[in-house]
Parts: sequence; C-alpha cells; structure tokens
Amino acid sequence: MAYDDILKQVPIGDIAKRLGVAPDVAKSAVEQGGAVLLSGLARNASSPDGSAAIEKALKKHQGPKTSMSVDDIDQADGGKIVTHILGPDEKKVTEKLTTSDKTAGIDFGKLLPILAPIIMNLIADANKGRSGGTGGGQGGIGDLIGGILGGSSGTGGRPGGIDLGSVLGGLFGGKK
Repeated sequence: MAYDDILKQVPIGDIAKRLGVAPDVAKSAVEQGGAVLLSGLARNASSPDGSAAIEKALKKHQGPKTSMSVDDIDQADGGKIVTHILGPDEKKVTEKLTTSDKTAGIDFGKLLPILAPIIMNLIADANKGRSGGTGGGQGGIGDLIGGILGGSSGTGGRPGGIDLGSVLGGLFGGKK
C-alpha cells in the first residue's frame, strides 16, 4: 500500500464539511497531516517498544469498515492516537501545521484526531496477513510504514506529490 492509496480512502468531502473548508484545502491538509502522522509512526516503530505499541494499537483498529465517515470516528480515541504518535511535540506540530500557508483555515488540532483513526484502520488492514515480528526489522510494522511513506506514485518519492522535508522540517527536531 502506498501513501496515495491511503489518501484515496480518506473521506475528504466529510472532513471538508466538518472543518468548514473547501475540499481542495481539506485534501492538502489531509496530505500534510497524514504525512506527519505516518512519519511519527515510522519514528516510533524504530524502537522495539514503540513497534510493539503500534502493533497493539493496530489490533484495536482492525476490522471491516463498510464506509468511512467522519461521523463514525471516535475523535477522543483519535486524540489519544495523536498524543501517542507525536508525544511531547504534539502542540508544536499542530501549531506549525495550522499556521502553514498551504493549509490556511485548517485547525490541525481538530483534523489530526479525525485523521489518525482512519490512518490506523487503513494500516491495520494493510498489515493483516503480513508475516514477521513487531520489531523495526525485516517484515515488521516499521517496514510497512516505511513502505507506505516511500511507495507513493508522487514524484521523487514524495507521498501525494508532497515534499515531506518541507512539511516535516523542524517538526521532529530536524528528523523525518
């Protein structure tokens, strides 16, 4: 699964309505917010403890979803996911994304708790049937997330045509 595949399954129209913005603005924000969440997951998956925690969380998000609607999302759970992914950088990251010129009008403090459960569900579905342990090594969740981030059809390995370096620059202490 590539990042572009994830983006195609996100209910952009529902998110745009919920946040009161145009669909193209919501799409841009979802691309950036999704990249930040996936990058944070990848960073967390680089340690055995972080990887095990992600695997445990993914089990809670497995299961068939007949439709993905913002109304069906547990935003309180989404807030917890965002806190786990971004850790102590959460406020700094959401503020920096909210003040970005590319996503004027989007409050990432509201968007990320909507987006996080969707992404977790899609990763959980992609992870079903994969062999390998939970570690950041071969076949682990870190490889799956790394594949999503690196396997887009965007130019230059940029998910959805997004330049992750510009989105993430400085958000995680200069690291992706």
